[in-house]
Amino acid sequence: MPERRQRPAARQSRTSGWRRALNPPQPPAAPPSGQPPESTSEQTLVETGSVVQSAVYRDGVRVSSPGSLAETYTELHQQPGGMAWIGLARPTGDELLSLAAEFDLHPLAVEDAMEAHQRPKLERYGDTLFVVLRAARYLDASEEVDFGELHVFVGPDFLITVRHGAAPDLTAVRRRMEAAPELLALGPEAVLYAVLDSVVDGYAPVVAGVQNDIDEIETEVFGGDPAVSRRIYELSREMVEFQRATRPLVGMLHGLIAGFAKYGTDDELQRYLRDVADHVTHTSERVDGFRQALADILTVNATLVTQEQNAEMRALAEAGFEQNEEIKKISSWAAILFAPTLVGTIYGMNFTHMPELHWVLGYPFAIALMAVVCTSLYFIFKRRDWL
Repeated sequence: MPERRQRPAARQSRTSGWRRALNPPQPPAAPPSGQPPESTSEQTLVETGSVVQSAVYRDGVRVSSPGSLAETYTELHQQPGGMAWIGLARPTGDELLSLAAEFDLHPLAVEDAMEAHQRPKLERYGDTLFVVLRAARYLDASEEVDFGELHVFVGPDFLITVRHGAAPDLTAVRRRMEAAPELLALGPEAVLYAVLDSVVDGYAPVVAGVQNDIDEIETEVFGGDPAVSRRIYELSREMVEFQRATRPLVGMLHGLIAGFAKYGTDDELQRYLRDVADHVTHTSERVDGFRQALADILTVNATLVTQEQNAEMRALAEAGFEQNEEIKKISSWAAILFAPTLVGTIYGMNFTHMPELHWVLGYPFAIALMAVVCTSLYFIFKRRDWL
């Protein structure tokens, strides 16, 4: 945790090369003719519509609610020992540069906050902590997990939250902290704890929703729903993202816990953070279990699909076999009937020079010949199981 220190009497004197790089000296503009030059402030601030809420606190009590970044800076200068809590949602680059110039934020941290799409991490830059969190929420309507990104800058007398996405909503966190001034009086470290706790608590509904989805998927798998494979795949991808959001938090919180003694963290905050670490560990284990369960379900589904396909192929093969048997019978009878037809056709041509036509035994011979041929063919086909 960053160490608390007293605010210098003249905060404006705290400058750095980073601030000078952000705000190079500009030549004063020439005043209109006949008018005295106007006084200019040290920084040119970009007023923003992305400031969700900004407040200055002293001894755990809100003393002012500035409506802009410029007013927040001014109020903080006028409150020795105070703390500024600034909440931003999808800020512009100019807004972040303004905050970086005022609070000496490290350029690498500012660059990460501008680009977003960062992995969860905790970085220390001097007396400032930079924390990246991945919040999650479960959407009941679409049965999907929606992820948001939260960047937190924690300094000796300020805390800045930069939100990318709909989650998390920190309004409830602010109300909770303002309702416990003794906790808020512990400074930015206490607010960081509350933010971490809110993000981790937000995982619980997601875990419950995913567990319900897995139960439904198991029912669909054994019910033979053809669309279940796609649902398993999509939920597996969401669990990969969920795992990326929760697993790094375990190491981050253990890192904070390891620094309790070095940075003199309040005993009460230590207990709170250990509780958050326990919740994160539990959630991470549940997510790991979900991934394994989905992998097993996918394997079972693939096995069932294969069995179903084999059953269909077997049914088709049996149908083909039965069809072949019928064709054999039809072909056999056709061949048997073909023999007398052939003999009758030949003798039905009535040519003049056909000795058998004038033979007394010609007719019996023809009948006997047809009978012998038909009987022979019948026994041949019968022996081959065609009949």
